[in-house]
Amino acid sequence: MSYEPTFTPPSGPIIGRRDGRVIRATGIPYATAARFQPPSPAPDRATPLLATSPAPACPQAPVPFLDEVLGTRYGELPGSEDCQNLSITMPADIDPAEKLPVMVWIHGGSYTTGSGDLAIFDSAALAAENRVVVVSVTYRLGLFGFLSTRTGRPGNLGLLDQLEAFRWVQRNISAFGGDPHRVTAFGQSAGGDAIAHLMAVPEAPTLFQRAIIQSAPLGISRGRATMNHAMGIAAESVTEETPAMDVVEIEERVTQVARKFGMRAAMPFGTQYGHHPLPAEAGIEAAWNHTAPGIQVLMGHTSQEARLFLPRNRFLSALERVPVLGKTALRAINWVVTETVYGRASRKFARRHSAAGGTAHHYVLDWHAPGNIYGSAHTIDLPLLFGTKDTWDGVGLIAGATWDEVDAAGQQVRALWAQFAGGAAGSDLGDSGGIPGVLKYRVA
Repeated sequence: MSYEPTFTPPSGPIIGRRDGRVIRATGIPYATAARFQPPSPAPDRATPLLATSPAPACPQAPVPFLDEVLGTRYGELPGSEDCQNLSITMPADIDPAEKLPVMVWIHGGSYTTGSGDLAIFDSAALAAENRVVVVSVTYRLGLFGFLSTRTGRPGNLGLLDQLEAFRWVQRNISAFGGDPHRVTAFGQSAGGDAIAHLMAVPEAPTLFQRAIIQSAPLGISRGRATMNHAMGIAAESVTEETPAMDVVEIEERVTQVARKFGMRAAMPFGTQYGHHPLPAEAGIEAAWNHTAPGIQVLMGHTSQEARLFLPRNRFLSALERVPVLGKTALRAINWVVTETVYGRASRKFARRHSAAGGTAHHYVLDWHAPGNIYGSAHTIDLPLLFGTKDTWDGVGLIAGATWDEVDAAGQQVRALWAQFAGGAAGSDLGDSGGIPGVLKYRVA
């Protein structure tokens, strides 16, 4: 591969690489921070940065279940606490005079796993097919990024990392052919939850003008203070000197503390109200209302979110085998969990956003591989947006579908997301619409 593409953003010269239909510039530092400290912008450089290696992942524990379902591989990226990096993917034939829509990806993973440069998040098809610039952000997770303590350790450090990434984009993306006035934040699961909460920051409309919020667990984002306090006490043994992988091991013990707090413990780490940059919980809706007129929203969920998690439950697996009533009961449980954690809260968020002077569309995604045990489960949108046949070959989530079937649906989803982001077709989605057999949306 040639290292010839050179960019000269204000942050300093960057050398990327050509990769088939796209140009990539990867592993670019956007911020720096000591452990448990807020981030500062990465210093500008006078010497060129060779941006050809992926961004490292925040240290994290393996999740064998997700490796099986999504095809990830624990350790596929190096781990480092200095993980505040972003990667840029753009069409290979971009013209220097072009200013393309920018889509900034915030990955999910319950705020404890994942990384922007995982293979399952490869945005080459999205960028090349739709002429958009895609920025993938890696940020601090778990105990490194999302838990305050009584001793004054701040919460929301990972959220502050994300804000620094958006500020970097505003300052530098023009050099990569991106339009800083057409920036869309998009993220799935915890990534969608993070974007929703970034929208509570007064600065948000100056950083991104559109938001795509996919399967955000907003139904369990409130009433977490007591749980987080108990977790913080359990985490106080971690110091600035504790080895990174020991921190990850302690994180698992901290997670155990949350289990007595019911459904909220399904995602124990996360944003904390009353900790910078978020207001107290009582003020969150007013904060959202303040920024609503400046941000267009497309948000929704899959029709069977809970089916990703139900097969792991021994009781529910046994229930499914009960003749006649078993499958009916399982469908009811899936509906209740999907509605409680994702559906009801996302519709409420969209309606409130519209009432506050913003525009919002709400979607439900129903695509699934024929006969697949997971159905239209949580994360089923990922293979429709990212990756390649090699990435997803043999993965449990889409077993039963050919790659041609997945890609045919995926091309349409990618086109819709890019249209909303301000592509050639414009961002106006009308009152309602959809993709037959894949998803439906309507204005909130």
